[in-house]
Amino acid sequence: MDMRPEIIKTAKLTPGQSVICIVDKNEIPQFLNLEETEKEYALKQLQSGENSVFINSYNKCTYIVKLKEDGLHYKTREELRKAACGLKKLIRSNNHSEIIITADKVYKGAIADFTEGFLLGIYSFDKYRTRKDKEEERNKYPSKLFLSGDITQTEIKWLTDLTDAVYFTRDMINEPVNVLNATALAEEIHKLGLKGGFNVDILKKKQIEALKMGGLLAVNRGSVDPPVFSILEWHPENSLNKNPVVLVGKGIVYDTGGLNIKPDNYMAQMKGDMAGAATVAGVFYAIATNNIPLHVIGLIPATDNRPGGNAYTQGDIISMHNGMTVEVGNTDAEGRLILADAISYASRYKPELIIDIATLTGSAAMAFGNKAIAAMSNAGREYISLLEESGNEVYERIAEMPFWDEYGEMIKSDIADVKNVGGREAGAITAGKFLERFTDYPFIHLDIAGTGLLKDDDHYRLKEGPGSGLRLLATFLRKYAEKNNKSK
Repeated sequence: MDMRPEIIKTAKLTPGQSVICIVDKNEIPQFLNLEETEKEYALKQLQSGENSVFINSYNKCTYIVKLKEDGLHYKTREELRKAACGLKKLIRSNNHSEIIITADKVYKGAIADFTEGFLLGIYSFDKYRTRKDKEEERNKYPSKLFLSGDITQTEIKWLTDLTDAVYFTRDMINEPVNVLNATALAEEIHKLGLKGGFNVDILKKKQIEALKMGGLLAVNRGSVDPPVFSILEWHPENSLNKNPVVLVGKGIVYDTGGLNIKPDNYMAQMKGDMAGAATVAGVFYAIATNNIPLHVIGLIPATDNRPGGNAYTQGDIISMHNGMTVEVGNTDAEGRLILADAISYASRYKPELIIDIATLTGSAAMAFGNKAIAAMSNAGREYISLLEESGNEVYERIAEMPFWDEYGEMIKSDIADVKNVGGREAGAITAGKFLERFTDYPFIHLDIAGTGLLKDDDHYRLKEGPGSGLRLLATFLRKYAEKNNKSK
């Protein structure tokens, strides 16, 4: 991929430098220093209903972007991110080495929102391409973005680190399993920990066996590669929470479905079935590099799910980390088995809250498509309200499903404590109820099956692994720390 641009705060526009200016009304700011004919042209375009205008002057390019207002402010923000992504091809075609992004009479945060949409939109995974076409060789994205206006260095750092985290997560999702098996994923997370300043411990197979993590070990039985269990920790001295928040991410580096093998069209994107794991790692990078004052633990069980060797079968009874027994109803319901071991392991931390994130069920994708993250919870409403607020802010919205006890009846087993599937009806909910059985602590389950693996680009959410849920959880933790700080 092209090197991502460096983000630099600047006090003022430089004459002759290309600029992107965000405006709120059909007005042309004087500081753009356009010729009268250029102003007249730009104004005419805006008045005709165009939301972006491009002016190619002799010594510079000017891009004017008008806000697309919506009754809800968070939707206006999202429209600006999408507008930024929509300009990426034009900006690249002009081969700028650098460009200024500024604004005139718009909401605070507009410059950051535009820059975020642009950065996320220009990501590409071309590591394995040995040849590029002539246009790709000739035209590049700017290597530097100068931000001029109402934005602080703290806001720039959050924007930079958050988008860096998304890039990492997308890279992990895009790596094929012949490069990124479970061990390699753990090693990449360890490297990220060294870079970001959070701790990563990697437990190998013998340690996993000692912990009696029967779910993780069962899913791994069909693989030639060993499982790993990564423990991430960010614990700054000024932590505001007495008990940690625990994040759990599904790390299935490739899912064939096991002996209940998937049809080929359902297997095509399954190198990305570890999106939850990569997301958790990315969240840690964002909060650690920005010194968010919270104690946070991350748990990432990882393996592939294959039908080889001594693969686990339908009808097997598995003894889990917490001693519960599970009847296997379907080997393609493997993600919940490895997550359940991690969720029960989390109890040793006496967590304030457990949140898991996983590409878990086709049922969630069928319910909400790629528009919402399916959420289930038994935690206090204050957590869900803050998660909804955070989701709106970054436009990674959650849609809450009922989590009634009656759904738990659907996964009862006649010969074990619980089954790993509950039938076709309410599949996303029964998967969540299965996970809930493995903890007595407040619990939120996020199913990103619909949003985490896309068949086509959705503006800046790219089919090359969108990194769904990362900006949501990082923003949630930052906001939670801010609210905790205010209450003390």
